[in-house]
Amino acid sequence: MFHPRRTLRTLLLPLAAGLALTALPAQTAQAASTLTNAGFEADGAGTATPAGWSEYGDTGASYVEAGGHSGGYRLTQYSSAAYKVETYQYLSGLTNGNYRLTAWVRSGGGQNSAYLALKNCGGTEQRTDLPVSSSGWIHLVVPVSVTGNQCTISINSDANAGNWINVDDLTFTAGSATGLSVKGSDISSLAKSEALGGVYRTSSGTTGDALAILKSAGMNYARLKVWVNPADGYNNKTRVLAMAKRIKAQGMKLLVDFHYSDTWADPGAQTKPAAWAGHSYSQLKTDVYNHTYDVLNALKAQGTTADMVQVGNEINGGMLWSEGSTDNWSQLAGLLNSGYDAVKAVSSSTTVALHLAKGGDLSGTRWWFDNAVSNGVKFDAIGLSYYGYWHGPLSDFQTTLDDAAARYGKPVFLAETAYPFRLDSDDSLVNQIDTTGELVSGYPATTAGQSAWLRDVMNVVEAVPNGRGLGVFYWEATWTAVTGNGWDPADATSGNGWENQALFGFDDKALPAMSQFGHR
Repeated sequence: MFHPRRTLRTLLLPLAAGLALTALPAQTAQAASTLTNAGFEADGAGTATPAGWSEYGDTGASYVEAGGHSGGYRLTQYSSAAYKVETYQYLSGLTNGNYRLTAWVRSGGGQNSAYLALKNCGGTEQRTDLPVSSSGWIHLVVPVSVTGNQCTISINSDANAGNWINVDDLTFTAGSATGLSVKGSDISSLAKSEALGGVYRTSSGTTGDALAILKSAGMNYARLKVWVNPADGYNNKTRVLAMAKRIKAQGMKLLVDFHYSDTWADPGAQTKPAAWAGHSYSQLKTDVYNHTYDVLNALKAQGTTADMVQVGNEINGGMLWSEGSTDNWSQLAGLLNSGYDAVKAVSSSTTVALHLAKGGDLSGTRWWFDNAVSNGVKFDAIGLSYYGYWHGPLSDFQTTLDDAAARYGKPVFLAETAYPFRLDSDDSLVNQIDTTGELVSGYPATTAGQSAWLRDVMNVVEAVPNGRGLGVFYWEATWTAVTGNGWDPADATSGNGWENQALFGFDDKALPAMSQFGHR
């Protein structure tokens, strides 16, 4: 991913509603083995304590009102004064095993805390914080292992005056535990950074191997882009082979991201490599196959077989323009299938993904993949870039991701996301995101805001139905400001506009957001 500066897509303003975080009550709720009144439809608007539920704390701040996710009503937690309240339901007589709480939620943000919790279940309390989503409902999943034949379902707010949440349509069902199988980051900048003196430290300040630091934080995957013949000699086959050895030595898996270019390929540019510039469409198909096979076979030969491959990067408009443009779907399909066939010729078990930068664009994603399917394009998984400051609210991302998984019957993953932990620059180049007006509402440019963003997009991916949410890649965790490691491979003075969104701070220390990967 690399984009010129873009205009922030304005998020919708909050609805009048409520959100919350709680206190811990005594077990006085009714005993039952299934949730009672899980959609809050047994009560009319204004009901202070929903049927089947109990409350603790500032109980006047928790009530039923009209405007449900699916039915006519919802639970709201809100007050014009600061409040702490918990709405909870105690279940007993449960068969021990794995369970999942699901709920549809909205929040205006600003609370000290607002979360769903599963507690008194026999083990550690499980919490999921509510994302800031005032314009649309978000589906959350909280897994828990029940070992004491009981569990308390809890909705909590520790809020300031005027903060609100809505909660509706809860379920609590036995089933396999959830979790993300892919937890990774793009580290394409790392080799060049290190060569130019880049340093990486643990959160406590100890200098170390960036990959080891990422692994210890909970990452199990690394993503590397491949350019054909880049001007600076980085991100080519030779460099990718060397980095792959380090990735595998850490016990991590490898995603190889083919750009089919000598420089950045993204929605605004899909420039053919110079060596392929005059080639016919037929020759380009051969080029794609040979290049893909060559890189992946070399990886396999050194014992670092790619676990996942992207055939193209952010190919909204196709690739290898103009021959592979979406203006000519039959030709684009031929190029994509050449890449697919090359991947499978090297390793039939390697997952082949197609990647769009359309995380919040339901109609655009459908249009693209409907065309791909109708033209016989082969793929195993769908990757979407989603940057909240460009691609709309979290609810749009969830709608798009869930729809893609269901419509095409494929696993889906967040191929790229990031968020700033500050707005100023650590070098002379203005940052891609550098003003408060560009930020996502409810997520400040702070270490806490960055951590909350990563937590919430992970929640969305984890909640994809039928276990089809594979995981999340953070984009360019290691791209700190190092002189010479700029965005343009042909210009050592070009600078880095992304260092305020890395997962290492301006002091080179690992940032708190990195720990989110260890919570899944």
